[in-house]
Amino acid sequence: MNYKALLKQINVFCFDVDGVFTDNTVLCMPDGEQIRTANVRDGYATQLAVKRGLHLAIISGGKSEGVRKRFEMLGMKDIFLGSSDKIAVLQHFMDTYGLQPEQICYMGDDMPDIPVLQKVGLSICPADACQEVKAIADYISPFNGGAGCVRDVLEQALKLKGLWEGDGAHVW
Repeated sequence: MNYKALLKQINVFCFDVDGVFTDNTVLCMPDGEQIRTANVRDGYATQLAVKRGLHLAIISGGKSEGVRKRFEMLGMKDIFLGSSDKIAVLQHFMDTYGLQPEQICYMGDDMPDIPVLQKVGLSICPADACQEVKAIADYISPFNGGAGCVRDVLEQALKLKGLWEGDGAHVW
């Protein structure tokens, strides 16, 4: 089955953060805080997907509370930070909601994401993911991490489901 057929069926989307929602750049501040930038169009698609009834989750090794606040602002409820064992976190998430792997799409970009990418029904990565991830991904977005890859996937999914346009599509 091609990735678009799978994408049309899937309603659960899990994402890594660094290298997916961000461009892998971290500014290290003198107080030790690490600052990331995020793509506003990725944010728009994220909040719209949540409003349209898709279930979105974050599984990230990072621990930034700024990241948590950003995703809470976008309407996400399942935000797993400090995930050193992403496959265990995915299993907990699936158990909590009674999900099977084939119901889930995961987008990651680097080595810690590989076990999750291999377990889910649809594996996706940004254009600038590491070669090992690209080799196993069902779909490689033409957009880099932090440069629209999340928007690419969510917009495609919403369009395939007939949920991209219409009432409320342009409400932020």
